Amino acid sequence: MGGLDLDAAPDQEALDTYSSVVTSVAAHLLPTVASLAVERGGRPVGTGSAVVITPDGFLLTSAHVVEHGRSGEAVVADGGSARFEVVGADRLSDLAVVRVTASDMACALLGDADGLRVGQLVVAIGSPLGFAGSVSVGVVSALGRSLPTSTGAATRIVENVIQTDAALHPGNSGGALADSSARVVGVNTAVVGPFIGQGLGLAVPVNATTRSIIGTLMAEGRVRRAYLGVGGGTVPLPPRVAEQVGQGRGVRLVSVVAGSPADTAGLRAGDTVVSVDGAAVEDVGRLQALMTAGRIGRPVLVQAVRDDRLINLDVLPGELAD
Repeated sequence: MGGLDLDAAPDQEALDTYSSVVTSVAAHLLPTVASLAVERGGRPVGTGSAVVITPDGFLLTSAHVVEHGRSGEAVVADGGSARFEVVGADRLSDLAVVRVTASDMACALLGDADGLRVGQLVVAIGSPLGFAGSVSVGVVSALGRSLPTSTGAATRIVENVIQTDAALHPGNSGGALADSSARVVGVNTAVVGPFIGQGLGLAVPVNATTRSIIGTLMAEGRVRRAYLGVGGGTVPLPPRVAEQVGQGRGVRLVSVVAGSPADTAGLRAGDTVVSVDGAAVEDVGRLQALMTAGRIGRPVLVQAVRDDRLINLDVLPGELAD
């Protein structure tokens, strides 16, 4: 009676280990996550979160957080505040960069979401419902999700989105999703469920592709993309064609915009794109990734399957309008 319950000791030890990981991540990242109050014309138009990524004041956030304003106030965990200006936003990846005038800021370490595994511990830090510096914990519920985005008439799919059960609420957008080593592997972007979510949240992954977008936003303020004018989905290739091209999948075109570069070059709905300039195209994400600024106005060789035979077409991509 009243003695130590030896059977409970392993559970207590596990809890202590779990808690030590979470508290360590929080200690590292809380000073680097800010609450944003976005303004337009001096009036508040939105709120969200952001992560400091350089000592000289660059912060990473979600594009939809700052879409209605170009400036505002950033408040960090210790209560300090500073005015920020939007450096650049890319709605097609739902990423944006803002900057405050500062030096020697505590900044987060960016990780690589491509190494995540389902079931892995993740920690979300942001300002849900206006409560700055809030920490929630969960696991990677799923990987490889897709998030549709749009700007004007252009639509795009953000591939390999992270799904987590860490509690996310309005205001978490733009905040950090971190692994157990306090590396930021995602930018919280969406809550799934009515009103304030029901256990599912999505985060844009931090990986080689998004690092390139972030760097371009910091340097140029916008991301330029080549434009073909097609829409499609991933399909398996016929066995004979798969053996011929050395890959199992391609992108079947379900639409070709009239007058677009693809239309002008002779691509048709029903064609299946398998490569661009010799680079294999096995899914929509890969095709999107190949549409870089360097291909704007430069002929590219598109290989496609039509009626179970391979065709090669020269396409002159335009620039995707913002």
